[in-house]
Amino acid sequence: MTFNPLKEKGVPLEKQLRSWHDIVKRPFDKHSIDCYSRTRQILMNGIEVEAWNFKHNLARICPDPEVKRILALSRRIEDMHQTTVNWLTPAEQSVLETTLGYEQVAVDLTSWLAQNEPDDYVRETFNFGLLEDFDHLYRYSQWAYMVHGINPDDILQGMTDVVIGRPTQNHHNCNGARLRNHYDKDTASVQTKVNILTLVSGEQQTHNYYAEHGMMYGNDDLRRMYGEICDVEEEHVTMYESLIDPTESVWEKLLLHEFTEVCTYYNCYKDEVDEKLKAVWEEFLEHEIGHLHVAAEIFKNKENRDPEEVIGGEIVLPCHFESQKTYVADILNNEVDKRLDGTEERGYTVIDELPLDWPSYKVQGIVNAEGAPTEQAVRLVSTSLGRDVVVADKKLINKETDLLERGLQPRPQAPNTVTVEEYKLMAEVKPADL
Repeated sequence: MTFNPLKEKGVPLEKQLRSWHDIVKRPFDKHSIDCYSRTRQILMNGIEVEAWNFKHNLARICPDPEVKRILALSRRIEDMHQTTVNWLTPAEQSVLETTLGYEQVAVDLTSWLAQNEPDDYVRETFNFGLLEDFDHLYRYSQWAYMVHGINPDDILQGMTDVVIGRPTQNHHNCNGARLRNHYDKDTASVQTKVNILTLVSGEQQTHNYYAEHGMMYGNDDLRRMYGEICDVEEEHVTMYESLIDPTESVWEKLLLHEFTEVCTYYNCYKDEVDEKLKAVWEEFLEHEIGHLHVAAEIFKNKENRDPEEVIGGEIVLPCHFESQKTYVADILNNEVDKRLDGTEERGYTVIDELPLDWPSYKVQGIVNAEGAPTEQAVRLVSTSLGRDVVVADKKLINKETDLLERGLQPRPQAPNTVTVEEYKLMAEVKPADL
């Protein structure tokens, strides 16, 4: 279906204010909600936070009083949208239950984007982050079982596997090594631009959620694990946002932000199975079309260019949710040993080819000096198995002597640590099986 939002009427900005009763709606039922309705709700929360943040930052450097006024009006609507979407979360849904939803977003959204990304380099970057989110889902699932007795499939509904990925203790990198080569704004497809903005929004919101809610548990190990994974999400935001061409004008970026909101709301509306949520997506789609029209006029006035030069003539679909088990398994089997090479070429390598002075070894030696909280999660839950279900980074283990000689702290080893190959034989073990 062809859908050109620039030719749709939408709702004018001045008619988008709503009452508090309309803004704060009744939350969904956590027991009956479709898992992908939950992921759409989580993602759109992040999309709105990104839009709100961007418009505040743009206003701080904008000398045009009329544009500042328009930004102020539309930013308030974004904030109201975010309140509506975020507060659809029911109060009885625990932080860990919501966290499993966040990681399901990360796994299945990143998989979808990677498979629908026309740029090979961007796709490789998405796949690299995918295995890290996959591992986060596994670690949080262990804690959800230990703290709340939750079978992760109560949230995931069997659509997303719960097995280990690239171990989180190995995700900590020199943040400079996370920087990637950016696309060329003049040649990159609009699909690539919207894909990246969508993923940046989702990962940024994941970071924010962990930063704001991880301290709500009393268990020190769990609090530390939220802190550890929150830090990885900071790395992910750094990695994905670095793919964006910094030479895009602020007006081009405003246009792309509004277009991304239209695309994601349209995608959610098209896919939604819950009638209450579908009505929200439809209403906000109409609002965002109005915002896009305003941004298009600003763009034309500031740059004397046709907005379709940037966003094209029809919608793109960046956030379809469906089970991605086969794709994730293939990436897991083929790329679990991939690492950032940390060179100026901003490429990738594998564990066995890392140099002894790889900058991320020093980072890992410091942050993991007293052990990684994510490994403790596996140790605690696997006591019943009589074996420590931890995947070893064999290259790091083999380099312990070299690391010590250079004054760096190698990763503390747990007894009966299993290798990647051994773990693949145990990968079906889930909390519900214990």
